Amino acid sequence: MAIISASKKTGFRGYGNTQFRYAMTYVVITLVVLIFLNIYCSGVSQKLFYQSKEASMIEKCLLASDEISTLEVLNSSTVTGIVNQLESLKVTRLVVTDHTGAALYDSSGASVGTYVLLPEILQALTVSKQAPEGSNVFTWTYHDGITDSRAATPIVYYGTVVGCVYMTEYDTTQGALIKSLQQTLFRITLMLEIIVAAFSVAFSNAFSRRMNRIMASMRIIREGDYSHKVDMGGSDELTVLGEEFNDLTERLQTSERKRSQFVSDASHELKTPLASIKLLTDSILQNNMDMDTVKEFVEDIGNEADRLNRMTAKLLSLARAENPQPQESEIIYMAPTVQRVAKMLRTNASWSGVTFCLELEEDTPVLILEDDLYQIVFNLMENGIKYNLPGGTLTVHLGRQEDNAVLTVSDTGMGIPEEALNHIFERFYRVDKARSRKSGGSGLGLAIVRTIVRRNRGEISVSSTVGKGTVFTVTFPAFDTEVDKS
Repeated sequence: MAIISASKKTGFRGYGNTQFRYAMTYVVITLVVLIFLNIYCSGVSQKLFYQSKEASMIEKCLLASDEISTLEVLNSSTVTGIVNQLESLKVTRLVVTDHTGAALYDSSGASVGTYVLLPEILQALTVSKQAPEGSNVFTWTYHDGITDSRAATPIVYYGTVVGCVYMTEYDTTQGALIKSLQQTLFRITLMLEIIVAAFSVAFSNAFSRRMNRIMASMRIIREGDYSHKVDMGGSDELTVLGEEFNDLTERLQTSERKRSQFVSDASHELKTPLASIKLLTDSILQNNMDMDTVKEFVEDIGNEADRLNRMTAKLLSLARAENPQPQESEIIYMAPTVQRVAKMLRTNASWSGVTFCLELEEDTPVLILEDDLYQIVFNLMENGIKYNLPGGTLTVHLGRQEDNAVLTVSDTGMGIPEEALNHIFERFYRVDKARSRKSGGSGLGLAIVRTIVRRNRGEISVSSTVGKGTVFTVTFPAFDTEVDKS
């Protein structure tokens, strides 16, 4: 059954935005992570190329400086002769200077005889306590697919710095490799981000569809169709949520069914005495009766009014039992309350020919409101009198089973059929309706008793044999402490 709510347009208000925000948050987080990994991988690759190029360039410079350091005379011609022998030095530019920075050799021919005061050369020629024979220098830059490597090493002759070898190398091959690697990383990052975005949208839509089922079901339940169930599928948290939702709807359906039944039963039970009163009053008004007959009819009207009054009192008691006001319980013994109830009902028992047997020696303190205990005992003992047989016995026994205080009320009455035992605590249920109405029963007493017992952390059970009697057993947790038995 499909029910369209008037608030359909607002049923998902804000949910789409929430779905979008969650999806975008996930996409942004993964994008940031992928960008970080891209930058990190690019940096690591450039660092590896830098270290490789540094080792290569310094090695070439040291090879040249070692060969040149064997010369006794360091001038342009001797240096040129040595450099021409080093054919393996394949660099973009090679410069050899003396200790003052004057160029003795320049493969480009641009600066021979002039001072070449490049930062790398000056640093290589600088002598200090930390570097008494100068130091090896290497710089490396990368831009737009080209690497620019520069290296300088001092020429040392018998512990004295007499010159410097300086090399530069423009490497387009290595630069192209770095650029290709960066582009590949970028493409992989972009592809992964597209995949992540696609999965995020797909997951978000799947999550949205499942959430929409629950929200649509909520609207249906709101319209009063408590029989509706939502099928979530899967085995995740939303499945558990769906199961809890279905359990809630079942309880709502049960509560609604009980409410409807209660209203129906209450209306029927209240209607019966009202109909009797109406019939009796009409009979008095429409017929000529002698005073004795009128008196008898008026007495019947009074009885029906008393019955109506008792029924409304029971309904109020049941309502109070199911919706109690917060009150502090007290630790009390049950025997004094049983004795007060027995004293109150002794006259009724005498009229019905029922004898009381009170076995109250093994009393145990319990945590309960005294008024609640009084109502429990009163209802059970009153039923034991109503549904007993003339000359029968009503026994009230107090005992203890481990950590529980036990109240047992048993009669020698007509008993309860086995098929009725599961229903006697239901509202307005009567085993023998004719006898119940005759004895003034409303069918609410045991429902009230069970509600009060459960509210005070207790349990109630019943056993019965037709023709022999019924036994009600109430248990409460025992509270062993010193209390006043009076």
